[in-house]
Formats: sequence, C-alpha cells, structure tokens
Amino acid sequence: MTGRSILIIAVVAFATSLPATASACIPIADAGKHICATKCVSGKVVRVKQGSKGAHFFDFCEDFRTCPFTVVVFASDLKQIGDVRRLEGRQIEIDGAIKSYDGRAEIILSRPSQLRGDAAHIPPLPKDYDVERHGEYGAGAFRYPKQAKSAARKKQSPPVSLQDPSLPESPTD
Repeated sequence: MTGRSILIIAVVAFATSLPATASACIPIADAGKHICATKCVSGKVVRVKQGSKGAHFFDFCEDFRTCPFTVVVFASDLKQIGDVRRLEGRQIEIDGAIKSYDGRAEIILSRPSQLRGDAAHIPPLPKDYDVERHGEYGAGAFRYPKQAKSAARKKQSPPVSLQDPSLPESPTD
C-alpha cells in the first residue's frame, strides 16, 4: 500500500465516523411518513406559543391547523431545555421519536440534546420565569409566612402539693 491509499482510507474512515449532518434531517412535510420512527426533522419555526397548561408549541406554518408537523415542550421539561421562545424565526433541527397526534406528526422535546446546531445553544429560562404559573413573569405578591399552629393544650390536673398528706398543714400567715 502506498502512503496515498492509506491517507484515503483514513479520510473515508474518519468521514463515516462523523455524526449525521443536516442533510440527514427530513423536512417537516415528510415527517408524517415516518410515524413511529426516530428521525431528525428540519424546519423554520414561525412561532412559539404557549398552551393553557404551560406547554410550548412550535408552529412551522402560518396556520398551525394545516401544518403537517409540530414540536411540543411540556412545562415540566421547560427548565431543563431553556428559553424555547428564542427559537422563533430560526431554522432548527430536532431529533426524536415522531408520533401522530391530532392528525399530524409531532416530536416531544424533553432533552436539550435533541436539538442540533445553533438551536442546541439556547439560553436558560430567565430567573423570574415561573413555569408553575405558565410563563407569568414576576416575583409574586409578598405573603407573610404562615404561623405555626399552636399545639393543642392538654387539660392540666390540679396542682400537686409538695407536702405529705399525712402531715398537718402548716398555718398560713
């Protein structure tokens, strides 16, 4: 073997060991053909909106009802993922199991590692972002701490005399 053929073999081996690139991602229009498969889906996020229970949805079309694909991030995963609102208007690539929900394909985003490229580097949620209040900002109203409930007092028996009952009582002044 010549030095050149060894170099070619090394380059081919290196290239095949690299992770899949953007070309391995399928467009959102083809996601419905891959239900029950784990794939990378690529598309431009038109809008990120919040549902009534704190879940965030990525719309890839102007009219979400006619869009063939969506991404959902549940409120319980939001702190781990980061500020997904920053993905609005950006081209993203997301890996995950493609499921069918409401007649369209969807991927549930539950780990930051599911995002590829620039989308994988979104900032964390702001410190004052309240996931429990479904995205309401603010530190909240001041409330005084609850007072501890006082222990129920037991009825006490009459005081016990320290004197021996067999002895006569001492006269009081």
